[in-house]
Amino acid sequence: MASLDGKTLFVTGGSRGIGLAIARRAARDGANVVIAAKTVEAHPKLPGTIHTAAAEIEAAGGKALALACDIRDDAAVEAAVARGADHFGGIDIVVNNASAIALSDTQNTSMRRFDLMHEVNARGTFLVSKTCLPWLSVAENPHILTLSPPLNMLEKWFAPHVAYSMAKFGMSMCVLGMAGEFRERGIAVNALWPRTTIATAAVNMLGGDQLMRHSRKPEIMADAAHAILVKPSREFTGNFCVDDEVLEAEGITDLGVYAVDPDVQLAPDFFVEPRHG
Repeated sequence: MASLDGKTLFVTGGSRGIGLAIARRAARDGANVVIAAKTVEAHPKLPGTIHTAAAEIEAAGGKALALACDIRDDAAVEAAVARGADHFGGIDIVVNNASAIALSDTQNTSMRRFDLMHEVNARGTFLVSKTCLPWLSVAENPHILTLSPPLNMLEKWFAPHVAYSMAKFGMSMCVLGMAGEFRERGIAVNALWPRTTIATAAVNMLGGDQLMRHSRKPEIMADAAHAILVKPSREFTGNFCVDDEVLEAEGITDLGVYAVDPDVQLAPDFFVEPRHG
């Protein structure tokens, strides 16, 4: 398989979870990673900071730059992108991983939470992608990978949590539009989403140890992301990928190694249908 050796990734929200797993996988190839996230000091309920993430990336074989960055802040994003590009000599790959979630119905969604989700998810994805564009335009094999779902416009994906679904699908709409807009420039824009819940701190807060047991490890998303990011950018763009399908296309059919507990049934994630068998 092709390598990300020497490539520079700009990863949002990568201090833990899926973003960190993607960064570690790239680091194993010898990639450079800019970790742009808010967590500078350890949170009592959410382990991991930009500094611990940077240490893990370097331990895995890559080079890291930890930058405190709130992607809702235009100036902060512009400064982080400029610093990252200056430090590593450019940006080859953007991973839009940062996301905010609230699974509340309309009556119980505060407008403050509504605004947060839209500012981080849809607006943040747009802003980071836009700001990195000058460097992507001159990179060899540039990619934007956004962690967002396929655009399945079905009532059941919206009714339980309209505000969250709108914000998450806003990220996917960025993928759809930017893939077409940037195609002639050779910049690949794709989405990646998990078939099942992934064992992260966010999932733990939503469902506790029980949901964690029924989840897959973040490494499945990391391996799927790697498979996408090494593809020729002019040949693979505008795709809404699901983790297990990506790996199966690479010839990886035994996905049991990714299960937290192989003896229990996996819990399906939002926005995609479960697979049986």
